[in-house]
Amino acid sequence: MSRPLLLIDVDGVISLFGFDPERRPEGRFEVVDGIAHFLSATAGDHLRRLCEVFEPAWCTGWEEKANEYLPGALGLSGPFPHLGFADATPTVAGHWKLAAIDAYAGPDRPVAWIDDAHDERCDAWASARPGPTLLLTTDPATGLTGEHVERLLAWAEQTGLAGHDRVDGRKPLSDGRPGGPRVA
Repeated sequence: MSRPLLLIDVDGVISLFGFDPERRPEGRFEVVDGIAHFLSATAGDHLRRLCEVFEPAWCTGWEEKANEYLPGALGLSGPFPHLGFADATPTVAGHWKLAAIDAYAGPDRPVAWIDDAHDERCDAWASARPGPTLLLTTDPATGLTGEHVERLLAWAEQTGLAGHDRVDGRKPLSDGRPGGPRVA
């Protein structure tokens, strides 16, 4: 079996927003196509650690722009594949990414998806998906954290098991599979 796929959103995961300007997290501003983005100081270290276990791919409206700016800014080795959303209708919720994810990952490959905008359509998709699926929802003011990394690594060890999880502090929901609840 190939390594589990790690789908990485940028805004709200690596590029932070919504934080208190008086207590800004560690990081720095980077100008991307004339727009200032506040990049998390820890995102590069977190992604390098995750790339030891996962096969990464950008899953962001940035598409190929992610490779133009982020590997160098975050100290990542080389470009990552990216999903294309040419036929998607962007909205605030993450549901507009699902068709591209299905086309890229297929139904059975283990997939962990880090995003700040998962919604009930993402939950339904993950529950119905045959392959092991983890939705990890970040707070856009803090993005990807060490706790997220630990959860992703622990999940990767279990990708041979049935089940779907969502990590964002919401109440547990049953996914209808033997083994009971998942974190929602």
